[in-house]
Amino acid sequence: MADRQPDLAAAPRDLERHIGQAVRRLRLQQNLTIAEISRKALISSGMLSKIENGQTAASLESLASLADALGTTLSSIFAGYSSEEGGAQHVKNGQGPEVVRRGTKRGHTYNLLAIERGPRRVFEPFLVTLTDKSEIFPSFQHPGIEFIYILQGKLSYRHGKANYMLGTGDSLTFRGSVPHGPEKLIKLPIKMLATIIYDDEMARLVI
Repeated sequence: MADRQPDLAAAPRDLERHIGQAVRRLRLQQNLTIAEISRKALISSGMLSKIENGQTAASLESLASLADALGTTLSSIFAGYSSEEGGAQHVKNGQGPEVVRRGTKRGHTYNLLAIERGPRRVFEPFLVTLTDKSEIFPSFQHPGIEFIYILQGKLSYRHGKANYMLGTGDSLTFRGSVPHGPEKLIKLPIKMLATIIYDDEMARLVI
């Protein structure tokens, strides 16, 4: 039997299934029909059916209405949701979802290697790719500590007033609140792992 390999792209579907199962369970515990709950929550029966079957992503407003109709709290619908059994996320080579970050419009490519599914982000690891289509971005700033490790290529990387020459196998660790970013792309393509470890201050990632 093939090993189960969690897929980052499946994360939203997992959450939809969890929400649907929770709503159905809460409804059945009260011996209520879909029609009864849909009337109370001002949601169509068809939409509620899709939510319970994990076939659509419900808005927070709709979920709040469902929670009220079920006589429960919004948090109870999300209760028990976590990452795959054992807490492991397995990302096959080349299958990390490409996401948009500030450098995207400059030709930088970001592949997310893990998803934090809890209420807060603890860390975010990326595979960052720079090619001849990439442009130097003025600077990045964000909360937390960043660690970068060069897998391929060579570049000059600035942090504050200092510049560091980084080649394959080199790494750099720094506080993200200090302006930083590529200064000069020397040997392309450049691939690097960039992991941001967040502190208590949470903000939109600006890598």
